[in-house]
Amino acid sequence: MVEKFSFPDGDIAVVEVKPSKNTPVKYKGTVYIRIGPRRGEANDEELRILREKSEVKSQTFDTSPCLHTIIDDLDLDLFKSEYLPKMVNANILKGDKRQIKEQLASLKLFDPVQDCPTVAGILLIGKDPSHILFGSYIQYVEFAGKSITSKVLNERQFSGNLITMLKEIDYFIKYTIQKQRPVFVTVLREEMKINYPYEAIRELAMNLIMHRTYETNAPARFYEYSDRIVMDNPGGLYGKVQPENFPHVNDYRNPVIAEAMKVLGYVNRFNRGISMVQEQLDANKNGLAIFDFKDITTFKVTVMSADPKPEGEVSGADKAKSGAENGADGIESGTDNRHERVGDVSEKRRRNVGEDNEAEKSMGEAENEAISEAENEAIKITSRQVKILQLIREDNSLSREAISKQLEVSDSSVYRDIEKLKKIGKLERIGGNKGGYWKIK
Repeated sequence: MVEKFSFPDGDIAVVEVKPSKNTPVKYKGTVYIRIGPRRGEANDEELRILREKSEVKSQTFDTSPCLHTIIDDLDLDLFKSEYLPKMVNANILKGDKRQIKEQLASLKLFDPVQDCPTVAGILLIGKDPSHILFGSYIQYVEFAGKSITSKVLNERQFSGNLITMLKEIDYFIKYTIQKQRPVFVTVLREEMKINYPYEAIRELAMNLIMHRTYETNAPARFYEYSDRIVMDNPGGLYGKVQPENFPHVNDYRNPVIAEAMKVLGYVNRFNRGISMVQEQLDANKNGLAIFDFKDITTFKVTVMSADPKPEGEVSGADKAKSGAENGADGIESGTDNRHERVGDVSEKRRRNVGEDNEAEKSMGEAENEAISEAENEAIKITSRQVKILQLIREDNSLSREAISKQLEVSDSSVYRDIEKLKKIGKLERIGGNKGGYWKIK
C-alpha cells in the first residue's frame, strides 16, 4: 500500500507492506528468510516448515465464510431435525442452551465474525446452494452409444443441499443405474448378470461429492454410456495425494463435508474406499476402475460395464440364445405334432428324437457359454494392464522395454498385456517402433 503525504518541506511516499495470506512468499522464484542479522535463501527443510505453518493457519474453502449470505439462506428445520441429532450426542443436546448461531458455528456451518453461513453450511443445509455456489450440482446423462455424440436417452440434474442430494443419488444408483438380468448357465441353472455393482458405483459417487472443488462454476459429471460410466470431477488430486501414491494416501479438500458424510453414514474415512471399489468391480467381472490424472484441474474415473448394452441391435449372445431356444422349441413342437398325427410311433423313434433334442440343446448351451466367456474376457482388465495404461498416459512414447522395467516384470508379460489391450480396443500403436507413439482409446 503506497500513500502520498505532503509537508511544507516536501512530499513523502509511505509504503506499507502487509503480510500475505498465501505464504511462503517467493521473490523471483526464491524464498528468503531471516537468519539472525542476515538474510538467506530457505533450504528444502525450511520450506517444508514454512508450508506446514501456512497450512495450519489457512482456511479450507468449505470453512470460509460465504459472504453476501444470511442465516435465512439455511434450512434451520433440516438442521435441527436431521443434521444436529446425528452430529451431537443426545445427552449433550438436552443441556445445550446455546443460540442457533452458536450451534451452527460449533459445527463450522456459520462464521460468527462475518455473521454469515460458511460454504459448508450452504452446501450441507442451504435452501438453494446452486443459486449461491453455481457449480454445486451433479449432471447425469445417459447416452445410447459409446460417445458423447450419441443420442441422449436420459438426463437429470442432482441439486439442492447435500443432505437431500446424497439420499437422491444413493437411491438413483441402486434402483436406476444398477441393472441385472438372468443368464442361462445350464439348462437347469441360471445366474444374475449385473452391469455395475451398487456398492462400487455408490462409493465413487460419494467421493465425487466429497473431494471435488466447489470454487468452480463447473458441475460434477456422471455420464453413462452403453459400455461404461465416466465420472468427471472438478478439482484434481489434493494435498498430499499424488499420482504415484494414489490411493494409498488420503487428504481432504473439504474436511467439514467429509466429516459430515462420515457421520451421516455415506463414507468411512478409513482410506479403504478405492480398494473396496476395485475388489467389487473385479468380483463382478467389470475389470478395474481406470483413474485419469493427466488433467490437473479434474479427476476422472472410468468403469466398464460387465453387461454392455447393444447399440440399436440385439447382441450376439442374445441372438445365439434366442436361436437355440427357438430351434429347441421347433423340434419339440414338431415332435408333439407328429405324435398327435401318428399314434403308432415306435419307442425307438421317440428315443432318437429325444437324443437329437438333447444334442441340439447342448450345442446351444456350449455356444452361449463360449460367447459369455468371450464377453467376460473382452471386458476384464487386470491391475497390471491398468498400470500400463497409466504409464502410457504419462508418456505415450514409452517403449515396451521401459514399461517392463518400471513394472519390474518380464518383457514378454508386457507384450501379452499390450496385445490384449490392443485386441479389446483400448490401445493403439501409431507409427513404427521407432518414432511412433501409443494412443489410448
